Amino acid sequence: MKKSFLAKVVIVALVFLVLGFLLKKGGSYFSADDDDAKIDIAKNSILHMELSGVIMNGKRFIKNLNKYRKDKNIKAIVININSPGGSVGPSQEIFAEIRRAKEETKKPIICVSTGIMASGAYYSAVACDKIVVAPGALVGSIGVIMEFANLEKLYDWAKISRFTITSGRFKDSGNEFRSMRDDEKALFQSMITEVYQQFRTTVKEARKLDDKIMDQYADGRVFTGTAAVKLGFADQEGMFEDAVNLAAAEAKLGTDFEVIEIPKRKKSILDFGDTSEDDPVNSVAQVKGLFADQAIGQSVEKVFRMKYLNQPMMIMPGFWDDNK
Repeated sequence: MKKSFLAKVVIVALVFLVLGFLLKKGGSYFSADDDDAKIDIAKNSILHMELSGVIMNGKRFIKNLNKYRKDKNIKAIVININSPGGSVGPSQEIFAEIRRAKEETKKPIICVSTGIMASGAYYSAVACDKIVVAPGALVGSIGVIMEFANLEKLYDWAKISRFTITSGRFKDSGNEFRSMRDDEKALFQSMITEVYQQFRTTVKEARKLDDKIMDQYADGRVFTGTAAVKLGFADQEGMFEDAVNLAAAEAKLGTDFEVIEIPKRKKSILDFGDTSEDDPVNSVAQVKGLFADQAIGQSVEKVFRMKYLNQPMMIMPGFWDDNK
């Protein structure tokens, strides 16, 4: 009975996944989009942006950053981060766009975290002029991880026989129905090492850290906000208001400023599974939260996690299960 119930839960989750995908592709009128909402931007405004959840797609964040950064009334930007990281490409893309915004506009950009600023999220954050962290915030996790699933015994148990015809020795590397060969492990390790070196170099140059510090601490570990400041991975301890005041000081605004926020787009069940450019970061927690039933929500989470097997991730392990 229990197995039957779990099977039904998984089926329901998959049905919603397909339905959400088809509806998103078939007509955007099913969901509200506030990108074009008008905001009254007062003179001497500080733009408040957010980067939260597992980073799977940063298109909307980047779209909003590029939309507002050149507004003459916006004098500084504060990015509030609460993320364990995520996909490599989007994390690097967000970093590049923050750096470009900083260089082209000459406006101060401050990143702040009172929760988690780890792995890919930290990669993105080092593009900011200054990083402010709460004393107990989790910072770092400088590294790359790649997960694989070996379902060979499950296929044997189910009496399912699979085979693949490929054009080359490595074409089906990472396939879930067989064990990985040593040469395949070496191939993926070289890929991880290459991406890690990109991560390490970016942090070292952006934060102006020496090799001794990087060798000792850029090994995937996380540290508190206090330790991050002491080691040079962040600039100062503080909360969101401290980051705002720092941005105002860097922009020479004194106390004459106003903090503005971008209207948030309302999420609906129809956003389930969407990885289009309309989503801010495609947080697993956000989509999971659309379901009142905990079992269905957990099944949704499993579907998302399976999708990101077999590819490098800049993510703090264990945080696919965040916001339970």
